[in-house]
Amino acid sequence: MTEAARLIANHRVHVVPVVLALANPPWQRDVWLDPSAFEDLDHVFHTLFDDFCDADEPERYLGVSLRSDEEVVLMRELGAALNAAAAEAPHDTDAEYLRASAWPEVVAIAGRLAQVMVANDLRELAALLGDAAVPDPCQIGRGTTGNSGEQAGGDSGSDKASPQVDSATSCKRP
Repeated sequence: MTEAARLIANHRVHVVPVVLALANPPWQRDVWLDPSAFEDLDHVFHTLFDDFCDADEPERYLGVSLRSDEEVVLMRELGAALNAAAAEAPHDTDAEYLRASAWPEVVAIAGRLAQVMVANDLRELAALLGDAAVPDPCQIGRGTTGNSGEQAGGDSGSDKASPQVDSATSCKRP
């Protein structure tokens, strides 16, 4: 792994979970509104604006914590939405943020950004592992655990499909 790849991975291990948290209102209520929980919106703001990115000027984090121009654009939008929510939270409490009229926009943008970031990370992982490490779904047969042909659960008469196999998957056979 290159030093640049190591740097981006070390930053993203902080940024991606925060973006995922912003995209998940039930989790926000369960964790951020619980006074005994460690994580709160202060942690989110430090991660996205101070420590691992700058949501106000994310361009300079391209190749550091952001992988693509699309992530940069979405991070800027997320920063603007978070700032709009902050303007509606005069006492800077997590509960005020979650009640802000701008909060649904924060959640929506975070959801789009999370989807893009995870997809980009999975593409990077596939590239690091190489094509041989990613199984071809057409090579995984119904009732098998993988390419070996071994039956799921070790039972040669099992009718159960492996969790990896979608029974609706159709692959063309030669």
